[in-house]
Amino acid sequence: MDLKLENLKYLVTGASSGLGRAVAKALLENKAHVIITARNQQALEELKSDYPNQVTVMPGDITNHEFISNLKKSLPDDLYGVFINAGGPRAATISETTLNDWDTAYHLVLRWKVELSKHLLPIFQKNNRGRFLFSESASVNGPIPNLVLSNSYRMAVVGYMKTMVKEVSNTDITANVIAPGYHDTTAIDRLLKKMADQENISISEGRKTLESKIPVGRLGRADEFASLAVWLLSPMAGFASGQVFTLDGGEGR
Repeated sequence: MDLKLENLKYLVTGASSGLGRAVAKALLENKAHVIITARNQQALEELKSDYPNQVTVMPGDITNHEFISNLKKSLPDDLYGVFINAGGPRAATISETTLNDWDTAYHLVLRWKVELSKHLLPIFQKNNRGRFLFSESASVNGPIPNLVLSNSYRMAVVGYMKTMVKEVSNTDITANVIAPGYHDTTAIDRLLKKMADQENISISEGRKTLESKIPVGRLGRADEFASLAVWLLSPMAGFASGQVFTLDGGEGR
């Protein structure tokens, strides 16, 4: 299927590894132009070397206000879509968290997404088109043990996204969330380590425990996630908006 991405311009955050890198690569394979951000400049430059005429590298911490302010000045006026993605807060139970943990998690999971999207929305409105896609977690459908910080703030992102859709109407601007379950990326490491410490088992045993809960019998792959993300970011997904697309191998919550 031709997703009609050729020469469209996108911003992908957290593009140095995992789901963000997979989404950036899938957009590039479909001949889009992509601005990629992450703290790991070397990993970004490696991706650019594979697609030298399609990639713009902007290294930095997307959760940092100063970086977002500088990023705003460099975005093209005809930006078509954004994949909003970054790592999650530390794994912890309620009793293990401090109020400082909650403040940190707010900045990591919610605040910067509001700041960035509030800047992009007028660009999309001026062009009467655009795609917002937030990468959150299957925890928006039900809490995941040991992830109280993520469980709480990712639900807030869903509320923000759904409100945006209601406030922006009669345009080709969409906003959606992908809620991934357990995927085989480095993001799962903090959860596996927490499980191993709590249950006095090895990390490999913790991984097997997670896999046993998933009906398809394995963790998800980043390229599988990217195939859904790229469609939602494409002109072909103009009727998909205000939705949470759960990608968890049938686990459910």
